Order: sequence, then C-alpha cells, then structure tokens
Amino acid sequence: MPLTLYYFHDPMCSWCWAFSPRWQEIVAGLPDHVHSQRVLGGLAPDTDQTMPAEMQTKLRSIWQKIQHTVPGTPFNFEFWEKCVPRRSTYAACRAVIAARRQNSGHEEKMILAIQQAYYLEARNPADKNTLIELAGEIGLDGALFSADIESLAVQEELLKEIECTRRLEVKGFPTLLLEKEGVFTAIQYDYNDAKAVLHQIRRLC
Repeated sequence: MPLTLYYFHDPMCSWCWAFSPRWQEIVAGLPDHVHSQRVLGGLAPDTDQTMPAEMQTKLRSIWQKIQHTVPGTPFNFEFWEKCVPRRSTYAACRAVIAARRQNSGHEEKMILAIQQAYYLEARNPADKNTLIELAGEIGLDGALFSADIESLAVQEELLKEIECTRRLEVKGFPTLLLEKEGVFTAIQYDYNDAKAVLHQIRRLC
C-alpha cells in the first residue's frame, strides 16, 4: 500500500530554508511506494504593516542561530537594510499555489526562487511585484500568474492547506508526517543528516 510523507512548510520560513538541502535528499532517497507531498502552513497572514523593530531583531538573530546550527546555510543580511520587512507570508504561499496550477513541476522552482530572493538576493517576497518578477524568471505565464495570486480559488486552496496543518496539530515548520492507512506518524529530522529520516520511514514501512 502506498504511503505519503507530508512536508509542512512555508516558503519564507528560515528554518525551512536551512532544511531545504536535506528535504531534496530525503525525496531522492524515498522508497518507491512512499510519495512526498508539500503542505503550505501559512506562517503569517497578509499585512501592510512594517515589521516591528523587535521582530526584525528577533528574526536576524534566528538567521544567525541557523548559521551556527546548520553550517553552510547562507543568508544575506542586507535584506534588513534594503527592504521594508513585513511579517506576511501568505502572498508567497499563494505564489507557490499559482505556480503549481500552471505546472506541478514549477512548485519546487517557485519555492526555491522565493527562498533565494529572500535569503540571498535581499528581495522581499512579501511584495507582489517581487513574486511576479520571480514567476517570469522561472518561465511562468506572467499574466496568468498575476491573476491567479489574486484569485479567490488560490486563496481558498491556501486556506484548505492551512486548515489541514491545524487539524493535524502541526506546531511549527518544517514538520514531517508519514501517513500510513490513515494514521499519521511524526518523523524526527536532523538539519544536517537526511539518513535519520529515511531510516525511520523504512522502519515504519
């Protein structure tokens, strides 16, 4: 019977950025009968308010902690000087869904584009214009993408994924849950070693 490994994430979650290389290794190493599926958790709802200074300081310190915990994870701290940060990730989540609707293969491309823009290029994925630029850079239909990220259908799809996250009591990102015959099992992970996850999955199979 096929199993599903669910990956609960947010494209603007810094810990998910740190976990990204391990996730790619995990997907590549999954047994044939285990499928992987991403679920958007929606870290922070829409807002036009500038992020409070205390929150900016906290997130900068998290970036520094990640660099210590997950050596080799790159961050461009110029973001905090060049951009006007907002505690808002729903637009980036909708961008992932809009990319997926055009072509399922573009979901991963959009997530990576958002992460690289945010963490390496000091561009703000909370801004719609940035997301539209990224869509063009990965080869999406710009007009269709622009319409989709504003559409009710994409918003409803995001809310369904957020509801799934809450129903399964996911408390943070990233989170891995393995579903087998309707039963969900939490998978412990290591930011520096994909083998720990693959070992658990093989044991549960």
